[in-house]
Amino acid sequence: MNTETILKILQERIHSTIVATIGDDGHPQVRAIDIMLIEDGKPIFLTARGKAFYDQLISQQFIALSGVKEGCSISLRGKVRSADSALLEKAFEQNPYMQTIYPGITRKALEMFELYEGQGEYFDLNFRPIYRQSFTIGGAEKNKWQYTVTSACSGCGLCLDICPQHCIERIGKKVRIQPEHCLHCGLCFERCLHKAVVPTDESK
Repeated sequence: MNTETILKILQERIHSTIVATIGDDGHPQVRAIDIMLIEDGKPIFLTARGKAFYDQLISQQFIALSGVKEGCSISLRGKVRSADSALLEKAFEQNPYMQTIYPGITRKALEMFELYEGQGEYFDLNFRPIYRQSFTIGGAEKNKWQYTVTSACSGCGLCLDICPQHCIERIGKKVRIQPEHCLHCGLCFERCLHKAVVPTDESK
Protein backbone atom coordinates (compact mmCIF):
# COMPACT_ATOMS: atom_id res chain seq x y z
CA MET A 1 0.00 0.00 0.00
CA ASN A 2 1.44 3.40 -0.91
CA THR A 3 1.69 6.33 1.48
CA GLU A 4 -0.97 8.33 -0.37
CA THR A 5 -3.53 5.57 0.24
CA ILE A 6 -2.59 5.29 3.92
CA LEU A 7 -2.97 9.05 4.43
CA LYS A 8 -6.34 8.97 2.68
CA ILE A 9 -7.48 6.31 5.15
CA LEU A 10 -6.20 8.50 7.99
CA GLN A 11 -8.23 11.48 6.82
CA GLU A 12 -11.42 9.89 5.50
CA ARG A 13 -11.89 6.59 7.33
CA ILE A 14 -10.29 7.28 10.72
CA HIS A 15 -10.40 11.11 10.76
CA SER A 16 -10.32 11.58 14.55
CA THR A 17 -6.94 10.95 16.15
CA ILE A 18 -5.34 11.23 19.57
CA VAL A 19 -2.41 13.64 19.51
CA ALA A 20 0.34 13.81 22.13
CA THR A 21 2.63 16.67 23.09
CA ILE A 22 4.53 17.48 26.30
CA GLY A 23 2.65 19.54 28.88
CA ASP A 24 4.09 22.35 30.99
CA ASP A 25 4.65 19.84 33.81
CA GLY A 26 6.98 17.77 31.60
CA HIS A 27 4.53 14.88 31.20
CA PRO A 28 2.75 13.67 28.04
CA GLN A 29 -0.53 15.38 27.26
CA VAL A 30 -3.10 14.09 24.77
CA ARG A 31 -6.22 15.41 23.06
CA ALA A 32 -8.50 14.45 20.18
CA ILE A 33 -7.72 16.18 16.89
CA ASP A 34 -9.43 15.67 13.52
CA ILE A 35 -7.39 15.40 10.34
CA MET A 36 -9.02 18.04 8.16
CA LEU A 37 -7.11 17.64 4.91
CA ILE A 38 -4.20 15.92 3.21
CA GLU A 39 -2.26 18.44 1.16
CA ASP A 40 0.85 17.50 -0.84
CA GLY A 41 1.28 14.39 1.28
CA LYS A 42 0.95 16.23 4.60
CA PRO A 43 -1.84 15.76 7.19
CA ILE A 44 -3.49 19.11 8.00
CA PHE A 45 -5.23 19.89 11.28
CA LEU A 46 -6.24 23.00 13.17
CA THR A 47 -6.55 24.41 16.66
CA ALA A 48 -7.46 27.68 18.35
CA ARG A 49 -4.68 30.08 19.30
CA GLY A 50 -6.04 30.38 22.84
CA LYS A 51 -5.37 26.72 23.67
CA ALA A 52 -2.35 25.26 25.45
CA PHE A 53 -2.09 22.85 22.51
CA TYR A 54 -1.37 25.80 20.22
CA ASP A 55 1.46 27.00 22.45
CA GLN A 56 2.92 23.50 22.55
CA LEU A 57 2.80 23.19 18.77
CA ILE A 58 4.61 26.50 18.36
CA SER A 59 7.29 25.75 20.95
CA GLN A 60 7.81 21.99 20.50
CA GLN A 61 7.14 21.69 16.75
CA PHE A 62 6.67 17.93 17.15
CA ILE A 63 3.71 15.62 17.80
CA ALA A 64 2.76 11.96 17.89
CA LEU A 65 -0.71 10.90 16.78
CA SER A 66 -2.71 7.67 16.56
CA GLY A 67 -6.12 6.87 15.17
CA VAL A 68 -8.06 3.61 15.31
CA LYS A 69 -11.25 2.53 13.58
CA GLU A 70 -12.74 -0.89 12.87
CA GLY A 71 -9.51 -2.75 13.58
CA CYS A 72 -7.35 -0.46 11.47
CA SER A 73 -4.87 1.92 13.11
CA ILE A 74 -2.44 4.52 11.82
CA SER A 75 0.23 6.12 13.95
CA LEU A 76 2.46 8.99 12.90
CA ARG A 77 5.09 11.04 14.73
CA GLY A 78 7.05 13.94 13.38
CA LYS A 79 7.62 17.63 12.82
CA VAL A 80 4.82 20.18 12.62
CA ARG A 81 4.60 23.81 11.55
CA SER A 82 2.00 26.40 10.65
CA ALA A 83 0.27 25.69 7.35
CA ASP A 84 -1.06 28.05 4.68
CA SER A 85 -3.92 30.04 6.25
CA ALA A 86 -5.82 29.79 2.96
CA LEU A 87 -6.42 26.12 3.76
CA LEU A 88 -8.85 27.11 6.51
CA GLU A 89 -11.71 27.74 4.09
CA LYS A 90 -11.01 24.47 2.29
CA ALA A 91 -11.00 22.63 5.63
CA PHE A 92 -14.44 24.06 6.50
CA GLU A 93 -15.79 23.15 3.06
CA GLN A 94 -14.66 19.52 3.38
CA ASN A 95 -15.62 19.29 7.05
CA PRO A 96 -18.95 21.16 7.33
CA TYR A 97 -19.50 20.12 10.96
CA MET A 98 -16.80 22.66 11.84
CA GLN A 99 -19.17 25.44 10.78
CA THR A 100 -21.38 24.77 13.80
CA ILE A 101 -18.41 24.71 16.17
CA TYR A 102 -16.81 27.91 14.88
CA PRO A 103 -19.58 29.80 13.02
CA GLY A 104 -18.99 32.92 10.99
CA ILE A 105 -16.07 35.12 11.93
CA THR A 106 -15.24 33.04 15.03
CA ARG A 107 -13.14 30.79 12.81
CA LYS A 108 -10.57 33.57 12.83
CA ALA A 109 -9.43 32.15 16.18
CA LEU A 110 -8.11 29.06 14.36
CA GLU A 111 -4.72 28.32 12.86
CA MET A 112 -3.83 25.55 10.44
CA PHE A 113 -0.91 23.19 11.06
CA GLU A 114 0.77 20.56 8.92
CA LEU A 115 2.72 17.45 9.88
CA TYR A 116 5.37 17.77 7.21
CA GLU A 117 8.02 15.17 8.10
CA GLY A 118 7.66 11.98 10.08
CA GLN A 119 7.60 8.23 10.56
CA GLY A 120 4.38 6.24 10.55
CA GLU A 121 2.89 2.79 10.78
CA TYR A 122 -0.24 1.27 9.30
CA PHE A 123 -1.61 -1.68 11.28
CA ASP A 124 -4.64 -3.77 10.29
CA LEU A 125 -6.13 -6.49 12.51
CA ASN A 126 -8.78 -7.43 9.93
CA PHE A 127 -6.38 -9.79 8.15
CA ARG A 128 -4.97 -13.15 9.22
CA PRO A 129 -2.12 -12.95 9.62
CA ILE A 130 -2.33 -9.31 10.63
CA TYR A 131 -0.76 -6.71 8.35
CA ARG A 132 1.59 -3.90 9.31
CA GLN A 133 3.54 -1.45 7.20
CA SER A 134 5.93 1.34 8.03
CA PHE A 135 5.86 4.54 5.97
CA THR A 136 7.33 8.03 6.00
CA ILE A 137 6.37 11.49 4.87
CA GLY A 138 8.57 14.44 3.94
CA GLY A 139 11.72 12.41 3.43
CA ALA A 140 12.05 11.16 7.02
CA GLU A 141 14.14 8.06 7.63
CA LYS A 142 12.01 4.91 7.73
CA ASN A 143 11.64 3.11 11.05
CA LYS A 144 12.95 -0.40 10.40
CA TRP A 145 12.67 -1.81 13.94
CA GLN A 146 11.66 -5.44 13.91
CA TYR A 147 12.47 -8.87 15.24
CA THR A 148 15.08 -10.55 13.07
CA VAL A 149 16.57 -14.06 13.01
CA THR A 150 20.37 -14.10 12.95
CA SER A 151 22.82 -16.70 11.68
CA ALA A 152 22.81 -18.24 15.18
CA CYS A 153 19.53 -19.97 14.27
CA SER A 154 19.79 -23.76 14.62
CA GLY A 155 16.56 -24.45 12.78
CA CYS A 156 15.05 -26.19 15.81
CA GLY A 157 11.61 -24.77 15.03
CA LEU A 158 10.56 -23.90 18.59
CA CYS A 159 9.51 -20.45 17.42
CA LEU A 160 7.21 -21.74 14.69
CA ASP A 161 4.48 -23.00 17.01
CA ILE A 162 4.71 -20.16 19.55
CA CYS A 163 4.05 -17.38 17.00
CA PRO A 164 0.39 -16.29 17.35
CA GLN A 165 0.22 -15.18 13.71
CA HIS A 166 2.31 -18.04 12.29
CA CYS A 167 4.43 -15.49 10.48
CA ILE A 168 7.72 -17.40 10.89
CA GLU A 169 8.67 -19.44 7.85
CA ARG A 170 11.39 -21.96 7.09
CA ILE A 171 14.08 -20.94 4.64
CA GLY A 172 16.19 -24.03 4.14
CA LYS A 173 17.43 -25.14 7.55
CA LYS A 174 16.84 -21.72 9.11
CA VAL A 175 13.74 -19.62 9.80
CA ARG A 176 12.69 -16.10 8.86
CA ILE A 177 10.19 -13.73 10.48
CA GLN A 178 7.85 -12.02 8.03
CA PRO A 179 7.90 -8.45 9.40
CA GLU A 180 4.71 -7.37 7.61
CA HIS A 181 2.73 -9.90 9.67
CA CYS A 182 4.59 -9.72 13.00
CA LEU A 183 2.75 -8.56 16.15
CA HIS A 184 6.04 -7.68 17.92
CA CYS A 185 4.83 -9.78 20.86
CA GLY A 186 8.35 -11.07 21.56
CA LEU A 187 7.41 -14.71 22.18
CA CYS A 188 9.95 -15.97 19.64
CA PHE A 189 12.59 -13.79 21.28
CA GLU A 190 11.79 -15.29 24.69
CA ARG A 191 11.57 -18.89 23.44
CA CYS A 192 14.73 -19.07 21.28
CA LEU A 193 17.32 -21.23 23.05
CA HIS A 194 20.16 -19.90 20.91
CA LYS A 195 19.34 -16.18 21.27
CA ALA A 196 19.04 -16.06 17.48
CA VAL A 197 16.02 -13.76 17.52
CA VAL A 198 17.00 -10.16 18.17
CA PRO A 199 14.96 -6.92 18.36
CA THR A 200 16.86 -4.75 15.94
CA ASP A 201 16.96 -3.48 12.38
CA GLU A 202 20.64 -4.21 11.84
CA SER A 203 21.02 -7.97 12.19
CA LYS A 204 21.83 -10.03 9.11
